[in-house]
Amino acid sequence: MDAPLFDHMRRHRFKKVVLVNDTASGLRGAIAIHSTVLGPATGGLRIWPYADERAAILDAMRLAVGMTYKYAAAGLDFGGGKAVLIGDPRRDKSEAMLRALGRMIDGLGGEYVTGEDVGTTLADMETIYAETDHVLTLPEHCGGAGDISPATALGVLEAMRACAKRAWGSPELAGRRVALQGLGVVGSQLLRLLDEAGAKVIACDLDPEKVARAEREHGVETVAPESIYDQDVDVFAPCALGAVLDDETIPRLRAGIVAGAANNVFAAARHAAALQERGIVYAVDFIANAGGTIYDSDRLRKGGFQTARAWAGVHRIFARTEQVHTLADAEGLTYQRAAERIAERRLEALSAVRLLDPPQST
Repeated sequence: MDAPLFDHMRRHRFKKVVLVNDTASGLRGAIAIHSTVLGPATGGLRIWPYADERAAILDAMRLAVGMTYKYAAAGLDFGGGKAVLIGDPRRDKSEAMLRALGRMIDGLGGEYVTGEDVGTTLADMETIYAETDHVLTLPEHCGGAGDISPATALGVLEAMRACAKRAWGSPELAGRRVALQGLGVVGSQLLRLLDEAGAKVIACDLDPEKVARAEREHGVETVAPESIYDQDVDVFAPCALGAVLDDETIPRLRAGIVAGAANNVFAAARHAAALQERGIVYAVDFIANAGGTIYDSDRLRKGGFQTARAWAGVHRIFARTEQVHTLADAEGLTYQRAAERIAERRLEALSAVRLLDPPQST
């Protein structure tokens, strides 16, 4: 990430990065389009108070690559993209800013499709939708799937169950202790599912109101955020921001499984091997957290949205996680690299088809 931006783009084969600015509304940020091999580059809009422009651009690029792999591994026909805006969503976000971004997205002609992410809501997506049709996550009254966090949480639970089967011979989570890092939209949904599954949850969040709600509604034990890594648990579930597993935190883990909803949980690529060297079973993030994406995008498949088909796709995350573990064993790979190879092989196969089978001239 310290390399010049163009070197970074070439190394990761980026199609383009578009800088966006609207002086009147205060909009400033970037749209990263990593790949359109499978379909339009798709990924959410994140609004965050980045330290500087470079941090924002690199985050957009990092997240866009993750979306390429997520869609490819999930068998969906989208490429990877991401939009980020610099600002505090509680203070800086406005209708004018969102509509300005909508016009810029529309100007890309369908090359990028946006959606909900950190710092944005379904209501924000409806505002953007007023300026462009290229929006994936929408409220039900706009023809979208509505709140997809239950599907994301269910996918994480299925990945966690697959890891439990590998680690302990059974997918059952009853009686297992889970350290849940983050009680946001998805984390709170996962807490509900874990409670229903009979797991004992130890949770943390930076927001004291979310902590109090979890204690009140689920009777969970809560700890300070900085101590969540030290808990004597079976599963560590990162459901906040990424880059939480590094040289300092990995040695502190006392869990046998890492499975959560957070994107890009490793601070550096080498930490995937460091985690596995400790014998910890890992549910690769872009496999585990794909449930909302699978559910949400079903409306774009032939036949329109079909509830049973959408939920079946989410449940298949269990089998896909097992596939990752099997490939890792067979080829001596880390879980992270095995998941990446599953995605890359699909991208390579379809790239070859498109290269070898061009449209016929008339």
